[in-house]
This record gives sequence, C-alpha cells and structure tokens, in this order.
Amino acid sequence: MNSKSALRLSVLISALLFLAPHHGCAQSKPEGKSPVIVNAYAVDKGPYGTIWKIYIEAEDPDGDMLRIASVVTQTGYGHYPTHWTYIKSADRKRLKGYLQWNTFSSKAGSLPEWTQIALHVSVFDKAGNESNTVIFPFSFETSVSTKAVAVPFDQGELPRLGYIHLDLINPFTASVRN
Repeated sequence: MNSKSALRLSVLISALLFLAPHHGCAQSKPEGKSPVIVNAYAVDKGPYGTIWKIYIEAEDPDGDMLRIASVVTQTGYGHYPTHWTYIKSADRKRLKGYLQWNTFSSKAGSLPEWTQIALHVSVFDKAGNESNTVIFPFSFETSVSTKAVAVPFDQGELPRLGYIHLDLINPFTASVRN
C-alpha cells in the first residue's frame, strides 16, 4: 500500500469514528417513578398586589419529592427564572397545601389592568424526575370578588408549603429587561 492510500484510509477511518454515534459516555436517567400532581387549584383573577394562593396536592411512589418549580410567563415580557420551593421531609411522599405569592412587586410600581400571567408548577424528586406541569392563568383585575376555594382544598386548614419570591416587571415602564 502506498503512502497516499494509507493516508486516505486513515482519514476515512478518522472521519467515520468522528461521525459515528458515541455510546460510551452517555449517562442513563435515574431509575424511579416521577412525582404526580393529582389536584391543583388557584383563582384566575385578582387585583394587583393580591395574595395569591396556589393549591396543590402531589404524590410520589418513591417518597423522595424534593422541590417545587414555579415558572412565570407574562404577556408582553416573557418568562422569569424558576423559583424553587423545597419540600419538608415529612411531605416527601404526599403533600397537600398551598404556595403563597404576594404579587406586589417592588420592580413594577404598578401593572396595567388585565395584565396576563401564567404560573407553571411542577414537582421534582431527588433523582431529578419531574412531575406533570400544571398551568395557572391569572389576570390582574381591580374589581374582582374573591372565589371560594375548590374541592378538595376547602376542607380544614391547609399548610403553606412555601412562598413564591418573584418580582414582576411592568413591560411598559421597564428600561432594561433582566
């Protein structure tokens, strides 16, 4: 075999190795079952600055729920970074309660009437498995009466699972988007 043929053969083999799928270093997804949000409820309208309660009930067959992810999208702005609420060890197999969000924002000053947001909530376990996502639409409206809490969250006092700490931005007055 001459040197040109050997060079071509080595280039061809190198190209095939480079383009071939790589199987050796891939890590498999952790085993276990994902948590499941089985019930959820929140009002869909309220005045700016309202204390918004987001009720959830979740279960995990493995009993290792770790944290709740809350992601907000806002019409005219986009999405905000994920807010994480850690779950108490006593609630890692089954939880039922509410997240509380005081919607007044030091960054917004005020929000226009009918500003639309959507809160996306899911639960993660210790292995990184994610539950189903529940989406709660919300509109800031001044003249809205408070609705009663829906079943199964209307029976007795439920614990607060945590606070959502997120400052909304008024897209009409914001000079620089974060």
